[in-house]
Amino acid sequence: MSLPASRSDQPLQHRTVVVTRAAEQQGEARELLEAKGANVLDLPALVIVPPDHWGPLDDALADLDNFHWLVFSSANGVLAVEQRLQRQQRSLCRLPRSLKIAAVGRKTARLLEELGAPADFVPPSFVAESLIDHFPVSGWGLTMLLPRVQHGGRTVLADAFGEAGVRVVEVAAYDSRCPDHIAEPAATALADGAVDVIAFTSGKTATHTAQLMERRFGSEWEQHFNGVAVVSIGPQTSRCCREHFGRVDAEADPHDLEGLVEACAQAIQSKS
Repeated sequence: MSLPASRSDQPLQHRTVVVTRAAEQQGEARELLEAKGANVLDLPALVIVPPDHWGPLDDALADLDNFHWLVFSSANGVLAVEQRLQRQQRSLCRLPRSLKIAAVGRKTARLLEELGAPADFVPPSFVAESLIDHFPVSGWGLTMLLPRVQHGGRTVLADAFGEAGVRVVEVAAYDSRCPDHIAEPAATALADGAVDVIAFTSGKTATHTAQLMERRFGSEWEQHFNGVAVVSIGPQTSRCCREHFGRVDAEADPHDLEGLVEACAQAIQSKS
């Protein structure tokens, strides 16, 4: 006979958490939050779309024999690269033996493993700066491919590795845009003061949520965040949250979905 979950096992019981990921990426966050007792509402703040042109990525993938490292900073980049490789009758699990893979983030690394292409290096902290600080070899003379978001992403990896003597090739693998409309159940809950936490998984989700809220509620939209804990997945996301919402109530540590769920629980405890 199974025992009922204790309060410590479900710190988000009877609490409503809004999640702002892309619609197709909501599932894992929802499962983790519901396991902690939360009522989860989706507010998709990203739409993942192809880049304007596939040519640069396809050309780079056709030239993988001349790269030393393939560096992924997101699961979206992994999926896009695998999709384009398959169009060339290839896949990530059949890369040149000389090519090594680095991945930022637990989810990115897990997806690579599922595709049969485990990363050769995953930094201890799930942010780009950790990849730079702990990269296992000297960069001088290396050639590195960075598939990335087309618009609005950070250039910290390319900048730092370029300064270290790496020849960095950045190519657009996907793009992420703001949805046309806010999800009505989440908007209604925010308007009714029925939300305890809103969780952000990237700087873009914070920026787009502010845009969606202003479209829906006008210039006074920020009043609907009163009493709502703002939770961020990491430092860059926190900066965007402070820019748009004036605060961050908790930041994930580690900077992944599991850490984000724990940060939601911490934010609730701080409010109690």
